[in-house]
Amino acid sequence: MIAGVCQAVRYIPEERQSDATLNRPLIRDDMKFAAVKIAAFQWVIVGVFLFLISGFWDLQVRNEEVYNEKADANQIKSLPIPAPRGKILDRDGRVIVDNHDSFRLILSRDNLREEHLEPIALGLNLDPAELAAKVQRFRSRPTYFTISLKEELTPAELTFVEAHRGQDAFPEMELIRSQYRVYPGGGLAGHLLGYVSEINDSELNSAEWAAYNPGDVIGKTGIERHYNEVLKGVDGQRRVRVDKWMNTREILAVKEAVPGRDLRLTIDLDLQVVAELAMEGRRGAVVALAPRTGEVLALVSTPSYDPNRFVGRIDSRNWSQLQNDPGRPLFNRALQAQLAPGSTFKPIMLLAALEEGVIDDSFTVHCGGGATFYGRFFRCHKRGGHGKVDLTRGMAQSCDVFYYTIGNRLGIDRIAKYAEMAGLGQKTGIDLPQEKEGLVPSSTWKIRRLREKWYAGETISVAIGQGALTVTPLQLAYSIGGIATGGIWMRPHMVKSDSPAPARRAELNLANVNKVLNSMYAVVNEGGTGGSARVPGLEISGKTGTAQRASDALVRSGKLSAEYLDDAWFVGFAPRQSPEIVVAALFENGEHGNLAGPIVRDVIKAYFDKKQRQDRDGSNLARSHGPEPAQ
Repeated sequence: MIAGVCQAVRYIPEERQSDATLNRPLIRDDMKFAAVKIAAFQWVIVGVFLFLISGFWDLQVRNEEVYNEKADANQIKSLPIPAPRGKILDRDGRVIVDNHDSFRLILSRDNLREEHLEPIALGLNLDPAELAAKVQRFRSRPTYFTISLKEELTPAELTFVEAHRGQDAFPEMELIRSQYRVYPGGGLAGHLLGYVSEINDSELNSAEWAAYNPGDVIGKTGIERHYNEVLKGVDGQRRVRVDKWMNTREILAVKEAVPGRDLRLTIDLDLQVVAELAMEGRRGAVVALAPRTGEVLALVSTPSYDPNRFVGRIDSRNWSQLQNDPGRPLFNRALQAQLAPGSTFKPIMLLAALEEGVIDDSFTVHCGGGATFYGRFFRCHKRGGHGKVDLTRGMAQSCDVFYYTIGNRLGIDRIAKYAEMAGLGQKTGIDLPQEKEGLVPSSTWKIRRLREKWYAGETISVAIGQGALTVTPLQLAYSIGGIATGGIWMRPHMVKSDSPAPARRAELNLANVNKVLNSMYAVVNEGGTGGSARVPGLEISGKTGTAQRASDALVRSGKLSAEYLDDAWFVGFAPRQSPEIVVAALFENGEHGNLAGPIVRDVIKAYFDKKQRQDRDGSNLARSHGPEPAQ
C-alpha cells in the first residue's frame, strides 16, 4: 500500500513535467508567428510611406505644372450680384431718383497680392495709401468678402482693367455689372432725397448698421437713409468656375438679386422746382405742407449739394470742400436750423391771449414807438409808433408794443403752454433723419438748464419771437397749419400712405381761432406788412417776421459781418377758409420779413395754378368724350 502511494506521488510530477515538455514547441510557434506579423506590418507601413512620397514627388516636383493647372482650372468663385435700389417717385408718379447700368470693380481676396495694390491704385487714379488702409480693414473678415474698389468706371479705367486682367497681371480684379443712383442735376431736392454711399467704419460699429458688412452701400441722409430697408433690396450671387487667370469657364449657379421697392413721395416736383428757384442765390429754407393731411409738398434747403457726387464713395478732396464751405451746403436748414422766429410767433401769442381771456375784442394799446417794462425801454420796429392799435391792426402792422403788453399779461409759462400745444419745442415726427426740436423757454426750463430763476423782463422779448425761443422752418409751417385748420395737427410725412398717423387735436374756441386767422388775412390783403405775398384772386393769409441775430447796436457799429444781419421769415396759407397749403420760408440775413413774402407767394400761386390747370384739363377731357349715347 505504501509502495502504491509512493508510486502515485511519483506519477503526478511526471505528468506535469510531461505537459510542460509538450507545450514548449507551441510557445515557440506563437512567437515566430507574431514576429512574422510585426515584420509584415512594418513592410506595409514602409510601402505606404513610399507610396505617399512618390505621390508628393509626382505632385510637387515631376508634374507640378500639370497638377497646378488642373487645380486652377477647377477653382470656384462666388461673385455678388448687387440688387438695384427702388426708385423714388413724386406724388404724380414721376421718377425723381432712378438707377442706371454701369460697372463696379472689386478685389477678390482669394488672389490678392500686396505688391499689386499700388499699381492698381495708380492705374485707377486712387490714393495707394487709402486703398491699402481699405484692404487692412478687411483683415479680420472671411476671405469670401470682396472689397469694392471703385464705382462708375470711366472708359479709360475700363480699358486699364481689361488690359490687366489676363495672365501674369492682376487676377484679383473682378469686374461686375451693377446699377447706380441717378439724382436730379443741380442738387434739386438734394436734402430731402439724401444720398447713398459706401458704409464707413463708424457706421459698421453702430447698432443701427450691425447687420451690414464693409463695402455695402447704404442711405446716408434724407429719404435714402430713413427708408433704406425698403429701398435697398437683397443682393444675389453667381457661382462660377474659373481658371488660374480668373477667366470664367463655367457658371455653376445663379441666385438672382431682389430689387428694392419703389417709394412714392408726397412731394410735388413742380412746387419743389418753384420753391428752389425762389430761393436761388439765398441761404434759407422753404417748407410747404398740406395741413389737412400732413403731406409735405415741398422741402427746400439752400445752398444744396449734388447727391451724385456721393454715389460710391466721395473722395477726400470733394468731402473736405463741402465740409469747409461757409454756406454749409450739407446742413438741412428746413429741419435743423433752430432760429428765433421773430413776429411769425405772434399768431400763437394772440391765440394764447384770447384763449386765456387776458384780452378781448375791445382791447387796444397805444404805441408811441416803444414801451417801458421793468425799468427797461423796449422799442417797436416803427420808431414813430403805430398809435392806437387793436388786435387786427396789431397783427397787420406787427406792432411790437401790442405784443409786449399781452406777453406781459400772459407770463412765460402760459406762453410756453400754447407754443408747445402748437408743436414748438419738440420734433414733429417727420419721416426724415436728424430733425431738431427747437426750444420753448419756460421758468422750469431755465431752472433745470441754467439753475436760475426766470425774470419777468425776459418774457417781453419772447412775446415777439425773440429771446431764447427758437424754431425750425418745418415746425413753423406745422404749427401755423394746425391753427389754420382749427386746432388739428397732422404729422408731417414724406411718403404717400393710406393710413397716416392720427391727428393731434386741441380744444380751442373756434371764434378765437377765426379772430387770429382774420388778422393774418389783414397782414397780406389789408395794408399789412405782408403785402408782398398778395395775389389777386387768391385769399392768402400770412405773417411776416424779422428776427435779430445780434443787437442793433453791434450791427450799426459795423463790427459784425453780413452773416449777423436779421433773418427774414414769412409763413402763409391759402385759401382763407379750409386751407389746402401752408408755406413757411426762411431767408437768412434777409433783414426784413416782407422780403420772404414773395417766396411763399410763388409757391402758393404755383399750387393753385396747377390745380386750376388740372381741373380745366379734366373738364376738357370730360367734354371731349361727350354724353353717353341714348339707348
